[in-house]
Amino acid sequence: MTLRIGTCANKLALSQTNDIAGRLRAAHPEIEIAIVEGATADDAGRGAALEEGGDGSRSAIQQALRAGEVDIAVHSFADLPTKRPEGLVIAAVPVRDDPRDALVSRSGAKLIDLPQGSVIATSSSRRAVQVRAIRPDLDIRLTCGNVESHLRKLDNGEYDAVVLALADLRRLGLEGRVTQAFGLYDIVPAPAQGALAVECRGDDHDTRRLLAAIDDAQVRQAVTAERSFLAEIDAGCDFPAAAFAEIFGTTLKLHALLSPGGQVTRAKITGPVDAGGGLGWQLAQEMMARLGMR
Repeated sequence: MTLRIGTCANKLALSQTNDIAGRLRAAHPEIEIAIVEGATADDAGRGAALEEGGDGSRSAIQQALRAGEVDIAVHSFADLPTKRPEGLVIAAVPVRDDPRDALVSRSGAKLIDLPQGSVIATSSSRRAVQVRAIRPDLDIRLTCGNVESHLRKLDNGEYDAVVLALADLRRLGLEGRVTQAFGLYDIVPAPAQGALAVECRGDDHDTRRLLAAIDDAQVRQAVTAERSFLAEIDAGCDFPAAAFAEIFGTTLKLHALLSPGGQVTRAKITGPVDAGGGLGWQLAQEMMARLGMR
């Protein structure tokens, strides 16, 4: 049996895909794994989208999955919309990489030591509001681009520092560039940050059975709580919302942050692990009521 994993051709996507391929080979040495770069060679428009990464590539890979061109798609879980596409399921959520955010500065200075007025770039409004809460005297700029383009602009002197996901830097072999890894409560991560989602067709029972071997129940429970919070907020990808769940035995503690209008509000809730989705929904409701969002 051969499992075909669809991926776009950028370095981060390939790194994530190779991680999953390695886990599957270890769990099922009897099967063949084929990595299909582009995944949609029969459609030039979809293939072009796959090369670029982002929403276009995700949609194209999911179309290829539905069409039976590939058997599995690997995504950064934090990038997936909370509304699931019909016919596809998240069949595995493997062991999570480090969910923290990280600073990379040209001078090697940590955030607290950067000179007043330093230019800090990030593509995330969630990161921007939290960095600004720590250092309101810095010039925080929302920018576009992937990890490598941010680092290239940093090295060219366009920024003094950038804030990126530590997991992405690790997957690209760039952890050595990290100046400072932020504490989980200093900058609360995006829901599901550091986690991968392995997707397949809902009616492909053989593939679902194979993927179950690399699913981590605790990571799935934590991510379910975080994404349930995000789904209930339902405020769009640019809205500053953060959530991170910790599991202690049979107890789950969910930390969350919202920042409507730039005002940072934090809250937490604790309950049974198997009630993670409900806890996320409840915390979102409580925070929105407090902030007058609904």
